[in-house]
Amino acid sequence: MAEPFKNLISQNTVQTAGRHLARVWPAFDRSRFEKLAGSGLEQLELKARAMHITDALAQTLPPDFDHACIVLEASLTPPVPFDAQGEPAGLGDAARDAGLSGWAVWSMGEYVARHGMGDVPRALACLHALTQRLSAEFAIRPFLQRHPETTLRTLAKWVHDPSAHVRRLVSEGSRPRLPWGLRLQALVADPSPTLPLLRKLQDDSSSYVRRSVANHLNDIAKDHADLVAAWVHEHLAGAGPARIALLRHASRTLIKQGHPATLHAWGLGQALVGKATLALASRSVCVGETLGLRVTLKSSHSAPQPLVVDYAVHHVRANGERSRKVFKGWKLTLAPGETRGLAKQHSLRPVSTRRLYPGTHRLDLLVNGQIVAGRDFALLPA
Repeated sequence: MAEPFKNLISQNTVQTAGRHLARVWPAFDRSRFEKLAGSGLEQLELKARAMHITDALAQTLPPDFDHACIVLEASLTPPVPFDAQGEPAGLGDAARDAGLSGWAVWSMGEYVARHGMGDVPRALACLHALTQRLSAEFAIRPFLQRHPETTLRTLAKWVHDPSAHVRRLVSEGSRPRLPWGLRLQALVADPSPTLPLLRKLQDDSSSYVRRSVANHLNDIAKDHADLVAAWVHEHLAGAGPARIALLRHASRTLIKQGHPATLHAWGLGQALVGKATLALASRSVCVGETLGLRVTLKSSHSAPQPLVVDYAVHHVRANGERSRKVFKGWKLTLAPGETRGLAKQHSLRPVSTRRLYPGTHRLDLLVNGQIVAGRDFALLPA
């Protein structure tokens, strides 16, 4: 059985933090910190464990915020290095033993977010150091919410920072809908303050940074689809392979939804010229099983057709209504007169984000965002 995710923060995390904080500040009450942070830790889930350790830090770090930041910064390892592709490479044993990095830093960032609102520049300087050991993407969000002008001015400077960790924080920390993070409702409503930052970062030398920019744009697309479609249309012109990959990743939700302007930007706005058929392996399937689907595309066009072929499942909800979810299928070019067969197994196992209810479901085939075929099937109890 796999190790529970929550055990990424453990009693060993507490003891390691205590050792390094005491190393850099002899007055640190290590035994009290470890007792506070370790008490009841095993009963908590991952995020609650991080917050629990933050509570212990608040009771044992210096009461002066600047002094506390000095202690936190001094306890850190050297910054996490990058590989040739611009991805975090991890620390060797010697570097890890030299100071704190990884999951303990989550609690440190939360401490800064809780106690740094009275001195925002000092707090952001501390996050600048912390994010080079573990991303401060959660910790910076309360500053964007409560002190947006000061924080955005700082982020505008950080787009030029020599550290890819810091440059990524500019994008990741300001994502409107960051998973697990505080939702930045002002940026959900109006993402324009972050667009100049993304413009400067979309051609960053680090793939780590570029992937964050793509995810940020995908966040924006959930509320401002036309804005992101226009961004893609503008920035595809003359783009190299890295930017093309970024823009495609940023477009993924809109392509799955069949957003016309986005499909047009990618040359996928044309309907299939020809015929599409959809066959299901069975008319009924049980919860927990898989459903086979077979697609046949036949071109009657005299020119190649670039196609995105996805499918949407209309799941029955608890109230008997249906909820549509699009699943990725295939991206291909159909040659003139070609007939192409495609096959896939669709899982009907319950997942944490989707409960499955028995009933009559619908599966629609989408080609370049347009429904071209569909079939009903019965989902039976496990």
